Amino acid sequence: MTAIRQDAWSEEDDLILAEVTLRHIREGSTQLAAFEEVGDKIGRTSAACGFRWNSCVRKKYEAAISIAKAQRQKRSQYKKHSAGSANVAAIATLEQVESIGAYKSETISEESISIDAVIRFLRQWKGTYQDMNRQIKSLEKELREKEDELSGLRREKDKLNREMSEVQTDYRVVNDDYKALIQIMDRARKLAFLVEEEDEQKPRFKMDANGNLERID
Repeated sequence: MTAIRQDAWSEEDDLILAEVTLRHIREGSTQLAAFEEVGDKIGRTSAACGFRWNSCVRKKYEAAISIAKAQRQKRSQYKKHSAGSANVAAIATLEQVESIGAYKSETISEESISIDAVIRFLRQWKGTYQDMNRQIKSLEKELREKEDELSGLRREKDKLNREMSEVQTDYRVVNDDYKALIQIMDRARKLAFLVEEEDEQKPRFKMDANGNLERID
């Protein structure tokens, strides 16, 4: 009896689930049969496989599902026409796959839409996605660094504004003191001039040879 696993799904488990399910879709089988086959391979119940497919894996393989359905339709058409003529060749045109933005609508051969080609493409797409994710993280890091730099410049600007405000205040104080000093000096000069005039207006005397005081005009 196969043990029922309870551990988390690995990338390899998902890949097996996708490969087997896509093969059943391409061959016209049911998904239930695919889930049972996958469960036997990886030791899980068919219900667990179905839940994993519908909740997670299916979203990653929408393009491959479209391809598998196109192959199934092509096989069905080929079987219908092969009874009348053994030389009839089936031609299929794939619908444009927009969900991944990498495929354009084109007529492709059986070989080019094989499950191996799909898996290779998906792996390549995964690598591209990882590269894009790394670039996004790098840009986010650069953005954080620029934001930190901008915050630093804003703090420096605020500091310079405070220093400039202090310098302007000191300048006004010094300018007011200078004006007050000029006013004091001007009043002192005027006062000295008045004293000189008063001294000149006072009568001056000198003593003659006889000891008498004589006014000098």
